[in-house]
Amino acid sequence: MTFLKTEIEGVYIIEPKVFGDNRGYFMETYNENEFRANGLDYTFVQDNQSRSKKGVLRGLHFQKTYPQAKLVRVLEGEVLDVAVDLRKGSATYGKWVGVVLSEENKRMFMIPRGFAHGFVVLSDTATFAYKCDQFYHPEDEGGIAWNDPDIAIDWQYEGQPLLSEKDQKHPTLKESKTEFVL
Repeated sequence: MTFLKTEIEGVYIIEPKVFGDNRGYFMETYNENEFRANGLDYTFVQDNQSRSKKGVLRGLHFQKTYPQAKLVRVLEGEVLDVAVDLRKGSATYGKWVGVVLSEENKRMFMIPRGFAHGFVVLSDTATFAYKCDQFYHPEDEGGIAWNDPDIAIDWQYEGQPLLSEKDQKHPTLKESKTEFVL
């Protein structure tokens, strides 16, 4: 695996080694030793998967008391995946970084604790999978408006995205005053 640092400390784009031939391909999607050798010491406790149609935007989500680190990837289709830094005192607080994840590029995105996370589906459909290092606590959910003008995410999607009722009601970062002390 190749671990590519992004402009935000702790966030990595990970490119697996893909071994392919006329039968298909094989790749390792997680190797604890390789992650630790690159300074990423996580113990994942939960795997999640979703399927969405084009234009669905899920996010920007986080857990308030039990923040989660996430290792995300796309099994089918293509998404723009985004992480927003909410770490108190971080030089990049309120900044975002994004990456296109697809079944073709097989890239993964490692998002540490202390970030809001979201994605928009760019293909007709997408199957999205991710590992978390903390269990999901529904009562602990938080969110930030996907279109917060101060964060100014370029979602690379034309038109109005499809949002859940919950995601339509998230406050801006200034309104939420969210900061993680980690």
